[in-house]
Amino acid sequence: MNRRSTARLIALAAASGIAMAALSGCSAGGGEEGGETAMTFWHNSTTGDGKAYWEATAAAFEEEHPGVTIEIQAIQNEDMDGKLQTALNSGDAPDIFMARGGGKLAAVVEAGQAQDLSSALSDETKAALGEGALSAFSVDDKLYGVPSSVLPGGIYYSKDLFAQAGITETPTTFDELGEAVDKLKAAGIDPIALGAKDAWPAAHWYYFFALRECGQDVITGLTDDPSFSDECWLRAGEDLEEFAGIEPFNPGFLTTTAQQGAGSSAGLVANHKAAMELMGAWDPGVIASLTPDEKPLADLGWFPFPEVEGGDGEGGALMGGVDGFSCYVDAPKECGEFLEFASQKEYQEGYANAFVTLPANKDAQGVVTDPALQEVLAAVNEAPYVSVWLDTLLGQNVGNALNVGVVDLLAGKGSPQGIVDAVDDAIKKG
Repeated sequence: MNRRSTARLIALAAASGIAMAALSGCSAGGGEEGGETAMTFWHNSTTGDGKAYWEATAAAFEEEHPGVTIEIQAIQNEDMDGKLQTALNSGDAPDIFMARGGGKLAAVVEAGQAQDLSSALSDETKAALGEGALSAFSVDDKLYGVPSSVLPGGIYYSKDLFAQAGITETPTTFDELGEAVDKLKAAGIDPIALGAKDAWPAAHWYYFFALRECGQDVITGLTDDPSFSDECWLRAGEDLEEFAGIEPFNPGFLTTTAQQGAGSSAGLVANHKAAMELMGAWDPGVIASLTPDEKPLADLGWFPFPEVEGGDGEGGALMGGVDGFSCYVDAPKECGEFLEFASQKEYQEGYANAFVTLPANKDAQGVVTDPALQEVLAAVNEAPYVSVWLDTLLGQNVGNALNVGVVDLLAGKGSPQGIVDAVDDAIKKG
C-alpha cells in the first residue's frame, strides 16, 4: 500500500500541533463560542491508514481555518446506519456524516435533516467529481452530499488459488463459474467467501442476479415505482437459489462476518482460505488490512459478475455504491467548506492510497495502481450504466427487508417468492 500521501498529511497534522479527538459524543449543528467553531464528524474507518487519513485531513483543514475544530468519531461500518438514524431522529446528529445516496439519503432529506450543499462546491470541484457521482447525492435537483469514492461491485479472486485449481480464465457465464467452483472444491479450496451474518454481503448476490435478469428501465425505474412486480425479480431469486444449491460458499457462511478479522469473508480471501468474494471496490483495502503483513494481496484479481443466459439485463452493466458525506441541516457553513477541501485532488489522492480504492475525483484516479482496481476502473469506463446498490436505491426500510429475505433464502427458511413478497410488503408499509 502506498502510504506516502497519508504519511505526509499526518506529518502536516503533527506540525500544526493540533490534537485530533476521537470522541463518542456529538452536538447537533456544531457550536460557536467566541469566534470558535466546533464540528463533529462520523466516518466508518476504525483502524489503520483510513482512520489516520481522516485525522490528518481534518487537521490540515483546521490549520487553514483557525478557530475551527473537528471532533472525530470512527464507527464500525455495520453499526453506522443504525447509530446515525438514531442520532438524526433524536436531533443530536453529527455535523458531518456518511451518506450513500439513493433512497436512504432521500429519506433524510425529506425529514429535513440534511443541508443543501448546491453552492458549497466550486464549479471546478463539481467538474472533477463528475455528474455521475454527484447525481447519487442529488434530490430534486439539489445537492445534499459530496462523493468521496466510487465503489462498483464485482468478484475479487486469488490468482494463485485459481492457478492451483487449474483455472486459467476468469468466468464470464454462470456455467463457467459453476465449473470454477467444482475445480476449487476438487483442489480442497473453499470457492467463495460470504459474510452472510451482516446480511448485505449475501444480498449482493441477489442484487447482481437482478442486474442480469432485469432490464435497465426496470432497475432505474425503482426510483419512481419501487415495485417488484416484474417477473425478473422472481427469476433473480430462482437463479440465486439454484446457484446456492451447488454449495459454493465457505462452511459457516451464515455466521461469518464481512470485514471483521481474519475469519471474516474478506479475511478468508486475505489469508488464502477462500478463492473469491463478491464485493464493492473497497474490498482491496479491507483485504490488505487483514493479510498477515497488512499489505495488499499480491495475487488479487477482479472480474465482473458473470452474464446470465436469457436475462434482460444489459451486458457489462455494473452495480455499486458511491460513498460520500453530508452535512446536518443545522451544521455551520464550515461543514460544506470541509467537504470542498477534502474533494481536492491532493486529498483525494491520499484517500485513494489510504483506503486502496477508487477516488471520486477523476483527476486523482491516476494514483490507482492496484491491479484489481485498475480492472474495475476499466470496467466502469466501458459499462453501459452503473446502478447503485438495491438497498440504497430502495431506502433503509425496504432495503433491509430485501436483505433479510435473501438471507432467509440462503438459510433454507425462505424462497424466491418470499423475497418478492417481503419487498412488496415493506413498500406497502411505507
